[in-house]
Amino acid sequence: MTYVPAADRYEKMVYRRCGKSGVKLPAVSLGLWHNFGHDTPHDTKVDICRTAFDHGITHFDLANNYGPPAGAAEHAFGSILASDFKNHRDELMISSKAGYEMWDGPYGEWGSRKYLVSSCDQSLKRMGLDYVDIFYSHRFDPDTPLEETMGALDYIVRSGRALYAGISSYNAERTREAVAILKDLGTPCLIHQPSYNMLNRWVERDGLKDTLNELGVGSIAFTPLAQGMLTKKYLGGIPEGSRASQGKSLFPSMISDHAIKNIKKLNEIAESRGQTLAQMAIAWVLRGGGITTALIGASKPSQVIDCAGAVGNLAFTSDELALIDTYANEEEINLWATSSETTN
Repeated sequence: MTYVPAADRYEKMVYRRCGKSGVKLPAVSLGLWHNFGHDTPHDTKVDICRTAFDHGITHFDLANNYGPPAGAAEHAFGSILASDFKNHRDELMISSKAGYEMWDGPYGEWGSRKYLVSSCDQSLKRMGLDYVDIFYSHRFDPDTPLEETMGALDYIVRSGRALYAGISSYNAERTREAVAILKDLGTPCLIHQPSYNMLNRWVERDGLKDTLNELGVGSIAFTPLAQGMLTKKYLGGIPEGSRASQGKSLFPSMISDHAIKNIKKLNEIAESRGQTLAQMAIAWVLRGGGITTALIGASKPSQVIDCAGAVGNLAFTSDELALIDTYANEEEINLWATSSETTN
């Protein structure tokens, strides 16, 4: 049966301006980091994407190495684009990234011009696209001049491979440098993608959040749910089939007794707001307008619906924020600290 998107999809979502650009992004975006590889049935992937679009989620975020195996997520999304979204391409914001290891040899990772341009071409081929809306440098490369990496992003935009350039997991200092280089080249940095949630606040300590607002650069926070920790999933332990049980990127050691005790208190606060814990966690990331959009992941359509419902209550009282701070203690969960040149 031919897919027909929900007629009221744009009424269900809130859209926020991305920095000082003309682009608006949904308050909740969908990332395909997990659950879009060969380990997930294709029908499930289709259902997740359809549900997202039906709820006004127009931004789909990928990277060259998402899978498993690497590249599989882009292949899968390309198939979904062809089967379901081919008449809706201009309603979508599609992004990809390059920076982590993708192929063997000295040219298969980091931030060289050769790697970024080649990777972008491969991503476009896998997805069957002429261009992506946003292409990112996925991580800072300490051994490649930043001028080369940003120059590659500028070339990718000017050559029509992408409409906008972005960076991910750069700290505040490196972000200032990258944004300045791109500005001089005439290709402004549209957006930054850092990890950020109640249990991982490095963007506040580093000053990145304030820096982005000062520079007029948009932001998309990945892991707003701390890879599922800020949901009800782990309140009773580690369930079979969960990300922590599979040891993918959330390890059992991260689900400490101390963390669970505090997360249970956060869940009580969410219930008092009439929200699920996931909805409150997303609303918290978006509070005050400092973050443009929260980038969620999902293993089933119901999770997308739950997260999209966060836009129903994005406001917090000062008392609520203070109470959240009492229990939202930072945990050792920032897997991207090395890229950001931070300690955690």
